[in-house]
Amino acid sequence: MYNDRASTKRIVWTLVGWAVGLLVLGAIIVGISTALAPKIPSDKAPVPAATPSSTVPATQTAPGSVSPALPAATVPAPGSASIAAPSATQTDPAKHEVVVATPEKTLSGKVIAIDAGHQAKGDSAKEPIGPGSPIEKAKVTTGATGTKTHTAESLINLSVAVKLRKELESRGASVVMVRTTQEVNISNAERAALANGANADLFIRLHCDSNVSHALSGLSTLVPKPNTWTRPIVAESRKAGGYVQAAVIEETRAKSRGVVSRSDLSGFNWSQVPTVLVEMGFLSNSEEDLRLGTPVYQQKLAFGLANGIEKYLTVH
Repeated sequence: MYNDRASTKRIVWTLVGWAVGLLVLGAIIVGISTALAPKIPSDKAPVPAATPSSTVPATQTAPGSVSPALPAATVPAPGSASIAAPSATQTDPAKHEVVVATPEKTLSGKVIAIDAGHQAKGDSAKEPIGPGSPIEKAKVTTGATGTKTHTAESLINLSVAVKLRKELESRGASVVMVRTTQEVNISNAERAALANGANADLFIRLHCDSNVSHALSGLSTLVPKPNTWTRPIVAESRKAGGYVQAAVIEETRAKSRGVVSRSDLSGFNWSQVPTVLVEMGFLSNSEEDLRLGTPVYQQKLAFGLANGIEKYLTVH
């Protein structure tokens, strides 16, 4: 009996020893495995917040953000894990300046006088057609009226004149406007006197044509014909007229009626500076009447006129 008990105890202790040994061995193996295994970050680990940059507005938030107080640099963009902090070389959108190319000031130092022909009401009182002339004409007439639109010529002339002034000033020119409103009373001789007083490099007069024949159409440029008063300015006026006519036709694609010399225009005969008169189209022609009343076509006229003036004043 004693031997059986002793034998049983030895077996029990032997088993206990093996169990303890196995536990110790397991612990050692687990420890070694843990030490050797690579450390893999959890997908749910928080992303360190990027340092807000002074170049990003503090109130800006990414689309879909629920925390407006959070600086934009720390908010992940949709579909990405994070956004890196802006570099010091980035441009602040709030302070970014859009550089717009400015037109070259090709006409700096040049003076152009613009006469928008006619006015709201004509003045039938007479004035000499030239200094000391016994021949007289009405100081200024009301002008033509559109056969289709019934628009006054004086209004169209003024609208183009204003657009031309803006175009010329953008190129550096100084512009003298004979009138900027309909409600004036300025004779043709007085208009030329304004250009003379400004010592204008060019006096350009804007008009629209009219004729009993509604079929007539096209654009022409009138220049002084040699006479007692105009002889000193004829050559330069003719040169300017050629440049202006060509440039306006190129821009508008209107029918060209050429450069025409006239000796009976008071505005020419009283002028002491180079001068041209552009007949921009026929208000008696329904198609041209409609065209002349549109801002788009008026702008084309202004641009073409400015191109011709610029070429004359910079090439000749």
